[in-house]
Formats: sequence, structure tokens, C-alpha cells
Amino acid sequence: MQFCTRYAIWFYCSYFPSFHQLSSISKAINSTETPVKEKHARRIILGTHREKGAYTFWSYAIGLPLSSSTILSWKFCHVLHKVLRDGHPNSLQDCMRYYSNIAETGVLWGNLRDRHGYGQLVALYTKLLCSKLEFHTKHPDIPPNLEATDEVLERTAGTDINNVFQLTVEVFDYMDVELRLAESVLRQLNTSIAISTLTAGQCKLAPLIQVIQDCSHLYHYSVKLLFKLHACLPADTLQGHRERFHDQFHSLKTFFNKARDMQYFKRLIQIPRLPDSPPNFLRASALAEHVKPMVVIPDDEEPEEQEEDEPEPLIDVSEAPPASMVDIFDQAFGPPNNGFDDRDLQIENLKKEIELLRAELEKIKAEAQRYITQLKSQINSLEAELEEQRVQKQRALVENEQLRMELEATRSRNAEHESIQSTFVEAEKRAQATELRYNKLKEKHAELVANHAELLRKSADTVKMLSATQQTQEEVARTKQQLAFEVERVKQESDMKVEEQKFEMDKLKRLLEEKIGEIQRIKDSLQTCEKVCISLYLDKSCERLMRCVSEKEAELSALRQAAQVKESSLVQERERSSKELGELQGKLKEKVSREELLQKKLLEEQFALLQGTVAEAEMIIQDAVAKLDDPLHIRCTSSPDYLVSRAEATLGSIDKVQEGHAHYLKNMGDAGALLRALAQFSHLTADTIINGSATAHMAPTDHADRLTESCRGCASQSLRFLEELKSKASLKRADPASIRLMVQKILRIAQDLRPKGMDVGKDELGDMVDKEMAATSAAIEEAVRRIDEMMNQARRDTEGVKLEVNERILNSCTDLMKVRWKFSNNDQLYSFRNIGAATVKEFYARNSRWTEGLISAAKAVGWGATQMVDSADKVVLHTGKYEELIVCSHEIAASTAQLVAASKVKADRGSKKLSSLQQASRHVNEMAANVVASTKTGQEQIEDKDTMDFSGMSLIKLKKEEMESQVKVLELETMLENERLRLGELRKKHYEIAGAPLEQLSQDNGTGTCLRFHTCESRRLFKMGLLYILQVLNV
Repeated sequence: MQFCTRYAIWFYCSYFPSFHQLSSISKAINSTETPVKEKHARRIILGTHREKGAYTFWSYAIGLPLSSSTILSWKFCHVLHKVLRDGHPNSLQDCMRYYSNIAETGVLWGNLRDRHGYGQLVALYTKLLCSKLEFHTKHPDIPPNLEATDEVLERTAGTDINNVFQLTVEVFDYMDVELRLAESVLRQLNTSIAISTLTAGQCKLAPLIQVIQDCSHLYHYSVKLLFKLHACLPADTLQGHRERFHDQFHSLKTFFNKARDMQYFKRLIQIPRLPDSPPNFLRASALAEHVKPMVVIPDDEEPEEQEEDEPEPLIDVSEAPPASMVDIFDQAFGPPNNGFDDRDLQIENLKKEIELLRAELEKIKAEAQRYITQLKSQINSLEAELEEQRVQKQRALVENEQLRMELEATRSRNAEHESIQSTFVEAEKRAQATELRYNKLKEKHAELVANHAELLRKSADTVKMLSATQQTQEEVARTKQQLAFEVERVKQESDMKVEEQKFEMDKLKRLLEEKIGEIQRIKDSLQTCEKVCISLYLDKSCERLMRCVSEKEAELSALRQAAQVKESSLVQERERSSKELGELQGKLKEKVSREELLQKKLLEEQFALLQGTVAEAEMIIQDAVAKLDDPLHIRCTSSPDYLVSRAEATLGSIDKVQEGHAHYLKNMGDAGALLRALAQFSHLTADTIINGSATAHMAPTDHADRLTESCRGCASQSLRFLEELKSKASLKRADPASIRLMVQKILRIAQDLRPKGMDVGKDELGDMVDKEMAATSAAIEEAVRRIDEMMNQARRDTEGVKLEVNERILNSCTDLMKVRWKFSNNDQLYSFRNIGAATVKEFYARNSRWTEGLISAAKAVGWGATQMVDSADKVVLHTGKYEELIVCSHEIAASTAQLVAASKVKADRGSKKLSSLQQASRHVNEMAANVVASTKTGQEQIEDKDTMDFSGMSLIKLKKEEMESQVKVLELETMLENERLRLGELRKKHYEIAGAPLEQLSQDNGTGTCLRFHTCESRRLFKMGLLYILQVLNV
């Protein structure tokens, strides 16, 4: 039994540390939302120091279900952070083996969401742990708790400035992940005391203690490294480092201030205070002012809960074992060395060592208690200072509030002053911008005029050079003809001489042949004589024959010499002729080469002039294109008339450009026509583009977009055509047909934008007035005839009340049409003042705008009569509405008032005919009122009004019907309001079309007076007509 006791003690001492560590790990890392207890973390850290590594920790942690709970993963990261900071140095290598597991946990919870909000926090915490592992693995001299001296930091950075630069960046990255985790935790929690004192809030806040410890050291490292970098590198190079440090400084200061105000951290950690502003790295002496921030962790005075962590005794040794057990053990194994064992001695020694360690521990505890007392006194003094600082802070807040109120008042006054000043400055800027724009336009106009003059001068110089070149060509041609004539003459003379010499040679040859024939005959006769007279005349004949032979040979030799002399003289003559011919041919070639050189120079000069003109044309068109996007050009407007004239002129210039291009391709020595056509084309095209954009500013949206796109297309096609003219390779295929299509498109759009009355010439106005008045009378007569037909048809088809109503309505319509017909045939409509000796047509042409108003009123009368007949027909046939007939009556009265207003404008004051015309107009109004009254009366007679009997309804039914009636009333009121708004918009649009604003009035620009109804005189006429219409409607 004694052996079992010793064995149990040895087993407990040998295996209990690992068991105790595993128990602490299981209690520290769980899924309960409470902070990790400090005693459990301390036991885990002591276990790593005892086993010189984190084998036991990872053997348990690797089996944790981290993917099942975010709180479990969060507390695992917290414990791992503590192990890395305060555990054995070998724990870093052990944790590095499980780097991938840590990273996978972060990736898993980063992609998931949980109701506690721990998922994103776990992802950030794992990034922090991975960054910590990478940093300390790369720099083993710096421990994971970052408590390294300045000498160790200097040794780690080294002397190479590149290493220092890289180390600074890594420290910045390290600080970023720390601050990102802290900001995320504080963002999820309220900084109030209530949240920080709850276990759920403390579970999230607990890891920030290690973050505060890390950040204080990283801040110190950043300051040291940045001062070292600024001592070796220029300030501009480190601008990014300074900006990044300033951002981290402000974030860290905010984090420390928030954590310092939280109740949870006040008893666990003393957070240092950072300076108000970051260090000035541009001043080397600022390093001496830097104070390293120190984080103090006070001792935990709370008593540990030993009862829940005390291990159960393995063997109960309180009672003595029975003797039978000892005897059995002794019988089995024998007595232990005569009652004495070495292990007893070891146990005694261990007990003595334990006693010594306990005494030492008591001494350390006493010293720690003394230190605690001193620190508490310091804390009390600091709290007193803090209270004093709070009082001063309260006073400062009161003063700050007063100053803030004064500052707000001052700011409001300054804002008013600045608004007035800004208004004045804006007005001055607008004036300056307007003046500057005017000056720019003026300068551009002067520049365009100067460029045009320069082009004209260049064109004149080109024409002069062309005429001089043509004269030179004519001289060269004359010289060429003279040389050709001389060469021909020399050839003829040489040919004649050669013929003469050939003739003499032939003559000499014939003589020579004759002599040779005679000699041959003499020889033959001599042989014959020799044969016949051999003996008789041998001596005499021989002598005589020999003399003849010698004489003939002498003559033959003389003839041969003469022939040689003639031949030599002929050869010399040939050589001289060939030499002269060569000289003449050389002169001719020289003349031809000089002519080709002059021709080439002429072509180059012509092409250079063409290039200059094309470049100038491109600048003009590009300037016009720039106006399309110029915000100052938005206020510029133009009329469709002027745009039509510009587009037509541009089409004419395109024809001239095409003709000049064809002429230049035929004769590239004459580019005058093409240059003149290009100068005119560029100015007219730019004018068309600018006026097209100005016209688009006043056009409807659809037409404006099409017109602007067409202008841009015209500019792009023009620039492409000019670009093709720049190169000799593409010169022949340059074709302005695409430009013509775009200009024609602009022309069509401009013609669509022109008012319809603009298509009528002044000479046709008189005839149009007569036609419209005649058409109005015919329409009224047709209306009377149709009403009579409807009256007869109604009498045949209806009877009783309906017949009476239809007759009353049709009779009133007939009376109105008759009175309206008499009014239209009134002579006052054609009696005007100030006609003089001119005819009525000339008067219409001279007052074209007024005439168009008259025509518009006449058209309205005819249209109103037709509409009234159609409405009356529908009412009689019970397919129309009585309201349509009432509206048509109002329209006829209004058009009559418009005609009276038109006649009154040109009538003499106090005219009797005018008063009779006004009387007729009032008669028309009375008849229109009769039509309205008859229509309303007939409507009341025809429509049956049922008596409202509610006697059989209950209270609930009556209430329901009342609510439905109110709903209908509200719906009808809403419909009425919407319809009134629509009517107002229609009238507004009608007024805009009939009398447009003055900004839309275009200048005539030499194109003739345009027929527009929105001029000042027509607007006045239209307003007077509206007044009459309002009077009629009120009636």
C-alpha cells in the first residue's frame, strides 16, 4: 500500500500538468458567449513554457469543431493570440504548421453570416493571426509580443535603406489589420457602459486587450523607422508613407479614446495617451520629443475559484491501509529493501524543495503586495488628477459652447457676406465671360477674314505663277519647234550632200568599170594579136601595147586617187553632220529636261497650295465642330430659313468643288479653280454646321437630335474628304458625294422645321385671303344646307319631345350659321385704312404678318362651322354629346371675335362700318348663346331624372351608398381637375404655336421677309382675339 501511494503521487506529478492544461483549454474555448477567463489562459501559457512548445494545445485545438460555431472560433482565435504573445518562443513554429487551418477558418466565416455578428470578426481575426505569423517568421529577432528594444529593431532593419523601406511597409500592414479588427468590434458594440459590462459584449471586447498591446509597440516601431527613412531619403519620396502614418495615427488615437472610456477596460488595462498631433518627420529633432506609449496590465486581485478547478484526489490516503493489503503486497513483491526505499528519500527531498519554494513564493507575494500598494497609491493620485482634469474639461466645454455660439453667429454673418460677395463675383464673372466670348468671336472673325484675304492673295500669286509658267512653257515649245526645224533642215542638207557624193561615187565607179573593161578588151585583143602577128609585128605591137597599158594604168591610178579623195571628204562630211546632229539632240534633251523640271516644280507648288488651303479648311470646319460642344454656344439661335439658305449655298459650293477637283485631275498644273472652291466650301460648310446647331437649340427634341447628328456627320464627312485631298494616293478617289448627302439631310430637316405659312410667297397672299374667305363662306353655306337636311330627316324619323328638342337645336344652329354667313360677307372685312394707291393684294403683301392672322381666323371659322354641323348631326342621331355642340358654339364665337380683332387692327378710327361689324359680331354671340341655351334645355328634357327613393334602405345600406357616392364624387373631381390641367396645357401649347416667343424670331439675312404668325404685330392681334374669346366664354 505504501508503494501504491508513492506510485499515485509520482503519476499525479508526471501526468497532471498535461491533464490540467487540457482541462483549461476545454474550459477556455467553448461556444458560450462569455470572455475567456484569465486563469485558464494563464494555465495554457504556463503549459507551453513547461513543454517548450504548443504541442498539447494544438493536439486539442485541431479537433475543435470550429466550422460549427462562430463564438467557438472567436474564442479559439483569442486564446491563440495569447499563446503567440505570451507563450513559449517555440509556439510560433508550432502554430506556423497549422497556418492553412487558421486561414481556412477565416475564409469559411468570411463568406457566411450569423446572428451574433461573429462571422466577419473571425475572418478579420484570422487575417490578423496570419499576418502576425508571417511577420514574426520573417523577422525572428522581434518576439511575437513585440517587446523588442530599439537595438533589436535597428539590427532587424539593418543598414540597407531598401530593407528599412520594406520593413516599414510590413509594419504598416501589420498595424492596418490590427486597427481593422478593433474598428469592426467597436462598430458592432455601443460604447455605453451597459454593453461593455455584459458578458456578450465582454466576449467581443476581450481580444482588444492584446490588440492594444500590439498597437502600442507597432506605433513606436513606425515612428522609429520613419525617422530613419527621412534621414536617408528625400521628403517627396516618403510622402505616401507620411500620409499612411497620419491615417493610422488618427485611427489609433480614436480607438484608444473609445476604449479608454469603456468601463470594461478600466480595470483590466491602462491605455496610453497619444499626442495631439503626429510627429513631424521633416524635423529630425522631433525624434527626441517622441515618448514610447506604455501599456500597463494591473494584477488581478479577484480570488480564483479554486473549487471548480481543484482536481479530485486520485487515491484517498487519509486513512491507513489495512494490514491485509500490506501483507499481500509484501508476499507478492517482497519487503522494500528491508523497509527502506530510495524513492522515500526523493520524496523527502522534494518536500523540502517545495517548502523552500513556498517560502520563496511567500516572499515574492509580499513584495508584489508592496508593489500593488504603491501602484494603488499612484492610481489614487492619478484619479485625483483625472477628476481635476474632468472639472477643467467641463469648464472648457462650457467656454467652448459659448465660443461655438459666437462662432456660429460669426459664420452666419460671414456666410451672408460671402453669398453677397459670391453673387457679385458671379455677376462679374458672367460679364467677363460674355466680354471674353465677344472678344474671342471678334478675334476669330478677324482671323477668318485675314485667312480669307491670305488665301485670296495666295490664289492671286498662284494665278500669276501659273501665267508665268504658261509663258515659259510657250517659249520652250517655240524653242523646241525651232530646234526641230533646224534639225530637220540640217538633216535635209546632209542628206542632199550624201546624195550628191553618192552620185559622184557612182559616176566614178562607172568610169572605173569602163576603164577596166577597156583594159580587159585591150588585153584580149593583145593576146589575139600576139597569136596572129607573132612573128610580123611582135616588136612594134608589144611596144605600142605596152605604152597603151602604161597610159591606161596611169589613168586608172589617177581615177583611184580621185575616188579616195572624194570618199575621204564624204566621210569627213558625215562625221561633221553626225556631230552637229548630236549637239542639237543634246540641246533638245536639255530643253526637254528643263521643261520637265519646271513642270514638276509647278505641280509641287500647286499641290503645296492645295495642302495649305485644305489645312485652312480643316481648321475652319474643326472650329465649327467645336462650337457644337461649346456651352457658350447654347444661347445662340437661328431660324430654319437661314439654315435652308446656308445649306443650299453649301450644295452649290460642293458642285464647284467637284468641278474644280475634276479639272485639277485633268490638269494638275492648274489648281486655281479647286482652291477657290475649297475656300468657299469650307466657310459655307462651317456656317451651315454652326447655324444647324443654333437652329437645333430652338427645335423639338427629335428634330434637334437629328439635326445635331447630321451636322456632326457633315463635319466628319467634310474632314474625311479634306483628308483624302492631302495625299496624292487618295486624291483621285476623293468624292464629296457623302458630304452632299449629309447637307441634303440638313436641308430636309430645316425645311421640316419651317412653319407651314413660310411656303407661301407674298404675291400669293392676296389670292389666299380670297380663297380662304370664299372657302369659309362655302363651308357655312354647306353647313346651313346640311342642317336643313337634318331638320327634314328629324321630322320624318322622330316625334314628340325629341322632335321638339331637335327642331329647337337645329333652328338655333341654322340661325347661327346664317348670321355667321352674313358676317363673313361683310365688306368691312376688306375695308382697311392706309391702302392708298396700292391694290388690295399689294396691301396684303405689305402687311403679310397681319394677313396671315386674318387667314388663320378665316380657317378657324370654316373649321368651326364644319364641326358644329357634325356635332349637331350626332346629337340628332343620339350618337354624340350635347357638350360637343356647346363647345362648337363657343369656338364659332371665338373665331368671330378673332376676325373682328383682325379687322379692327387695320380699320379707321370711328368707322361706321366697324361699328356695324361689331354689331354683327354681337349678333353672332347672341345666336351662339341661343344654341347653348337650346342645347341645355333639350338635354334637360331628354334626360330622365329618376326620383330618389331611399325609403326601403337600411341604415347600413344608406351609409354604404353614401360612401360609394362620395367615392364617385372624389373620382369625378379628380378627373375634372386633371382635365382642366390638360385643357390649360393645350391652351398654353396653342398659344405657343400661334404666338411663339421673340427668341424664336430669326433674322431675314437677305432671304426675304418670312411669313410668321409669332411676330410682334401678330402677337398683339392674337391677344386681342383672346380677349374677345374670353368675353364670349364669360357670356
